[in-house]
Amino acid sequence: MLSDNHSHMDDRVLEFAQSVDMIWHAGDIGSHESMDALEATGKPVVAVYGNIDDHTMRARYPEHQKFFLNGMKVWMTHIGGYPPKYNMRTRDAIRKEQPDLFICGHSHILKVVNDPKINCLHMNPGAFGHHGFHKVRTMLRFEIVQNHPNTRGKVENLEVIELGKRGQLR
Repeated sequence: MLSDNHSHMDDRVLEFAQSVDMIWHAGDIGSHESMDALEATGKPVVAVYGNIDDHTMRARYPEHQKFFLNGMKVWMTHIGGYPPKYNMRTRDAIRKEQPDLFICGHSHILKVVNDPKINCLHMNPGAFGHHGFHKVRTMLRFEIVQNHPNTRGKVENLEVIELGKRGQLR
């Protein structure tokens, strides 16, 4: 799962992309070239636009992605806030919809926290680009496992992937 804002795709990101079933991008995409490179992997790409993304990126990707995967209700948006204080855009809807997994990227700060009030896991993958407030470039990789049909899935094998310091030469 990614959040980024740079103009070209890091080869290490593409290497990790080859090892997953799906690629999720939590916004602040920045360039169509980077998304073209991710889509060229042949993996399904699920993305939302971020606040830095221009009108062409907003035409390419929605503000929200809501879907079910392996028994989990997933909601991804760029700006969502953190539990228990979600932002005004999502506060009422998240309490009503109660996703199992809520993903946003706006802060560029990696964070994974459970919201016990609505039984929801919140994730922010940080950012893997060279621009922004973050100090270390990060991504998340995990599995959504459903042990039995008609049961709630769960996140397993969560990994934090560090790609080095922001602005660091490769």
